[in-house]
Amino acid sequence: MGPGGRAAIDIGDYVDGIAAFIGGTANVIMQLSEPAVGYGVVESTVDSGKVMLHPVKRLRTTMTYLAVALLGNDLERVRFRDAVNSVHRQVRSGPDSPVAYNAFDTKLQLWVAACLYYGVDDLFRRLRGQPDDALAEQLYRESIRLGTTLQVRADQWPRDRAAFYEYWNRELATKTIDDTVRAYFNDLIDLKMLPRPLQLLFARPQRFVVTGLLPPHLRDEMHMRWSERQERRLNRILSAVGAVSKRLPRVLRQFPVNYYLWDMRARIRLDRPLV
Repeated sequence: MGPGGRAAIDIGDYVDGIAAFIGGTANVIMQLSEPAVGYGVVESTVDSGKVMLHPVKRLRTTMTYLAVALLGNDLERVRFRDAVNSVHRQVRSGPDSPVAYNAFDTKLQLWVAACLYYGVDDLFRRLRGQPDDALAEQLYRESIRLGTTLQVRADQWPRDRAAFYEYWNRELATKTIDDTVRAYFNDLIDLKMLPRPLQLLFARPQRFVVTGLLPPHLRDEMHMRWSERQERRLNRILSAVGAVSKRLPRVLRQFPVNYYLWDMRARIRLDRPLV
């Protein structure tokens, strides 16, 4: 039984694949607002993992991480951790880097995992409505794997949601975005990695959604504006999307997260690279 006498949940019942697409870019900005993470990505010499060069591959890696963390088993998480570690070993600051970073720094990984959970929690409420306290705590406990699938230790994860949001608010206030990283973010938001027709079609609505999903502090750091009217409009859109999503069969509701888990399992069977 879970807290409050509630039966233990099946996290798969609460995974909305559409949320990963809606919130993906805003969440990347949150993660990279930590300068050591931002410069680790901007300066990375691992070209195969760069979204601006290989957007489809980068999407696959990110979505597979979410899939294996939330829906995979322990062995699959170990296999994927090892694959990611092989890339992260190459991500270290150099003598000319403006900030020091190391992709194996567990404090940085904790921040990244916290951003993922914040995004999960925020979009759950926007798509499905506010969960009761017991369900929210169970979903939070399930989300610890967003960190422990890499190097974050279980004892580093805040003990409950109240402790999490104390950590979140404290850390968020320290995040800054300089001109270099802001330019990278704007290219990401405007889909500069995609063909021009797709940029023209999707960049403007993406900028609207990204602006709305960013915490106010990061909107300010990005020099973005947002009004109460825009907030109401975004919430109406997301509520309508959620109303449709929650009525779909589970396999469709989870898509494409479940597809990327299936793809990883196929890659393991075929002995193909996971990242």
